Amino acid sequence: MPKYVIERDIPGAGRLTAQELQAISQKSCGVLRDMGPQVQWLQSYVTDDKIYCVYIAPDEASVREHAAQGGFPANSVARVRAVIDPTTSE
Repeated sequence: MPKYVIERDIPGAGRLTAQELQAISQKSCGVLRDMGPQVQWLQSYVTDDKIYCVYIAPDEASVREHAAQGGFPANSVARVRAVIDPTTSE
């Protein structure tokens, strides 16, 4: 199943409290439960003004539907074509 990276513009994201991040996570997980197992959230990276999320989904439309149902921005959705790391150089 394809993997996607979602860029979410959220000014001040890096200043969100643990409780606010928990509430966002709970909302996301609730939407995912309702959508069924075909869309999976792997992890997210919170920076100063953006959150970058990694999802497994059948298509971009499913990722965007999750964002719409959850009320989350999805400013950019990009399909991952390859994953590399330091072992790739070996």
